[in-house]
Amino acid sequence: MQGIKRKIVHAVLFEFFAILSVSTAFMLSTGTGAGRSTALAAMTSVVAMLWNMAYNALFEMWERRQTKRGRSLARRITHSLGFEIGLVVLLLPLVSWWLGIGLVEALILEIGLVVFFVVYGLVYNWCFDRVFGLPTAAA
Repeated sequence: MQGIKRKIVHAVLFEFFAILSVSTAFMLSTGTGAGRSTALAAMTSVVAMLWNMAYNALFEMWERRQTKRGRSLARRITHSLGFEIGLVVLLLPLVSWWLGIGLVEALILEIGLVVFFVVYGLVYNWCFDRVFGLPTAAA
């Protein structure tokens, strides 16, 4: 599977499993009810899906220019960290506003989620590539 179809399937599956995890994490860490936590998880999911598609397109443009092909562990870690840093910048104001907490508290919450998502993203992307194969840019 290649192209836009790959990007859509990748993002939708990633976010489906992420919403399950994030809504539970928000409920447990903030004491926010299930409805409010799930709404926040859904909002962050929409932002994350849009960022995912944009970031992966940019990453693959960069990847096409590399002489070394494939996705080594170092390249996968770089991919995951770059994605998460960009996502924190995008989500910090939303999380702070929605939960009615300061930016510092929201950043602490985001750091916890980043630790989870760096590992989750690394494992998810490895599994996705094993099931669907590498994109043309990395093959």
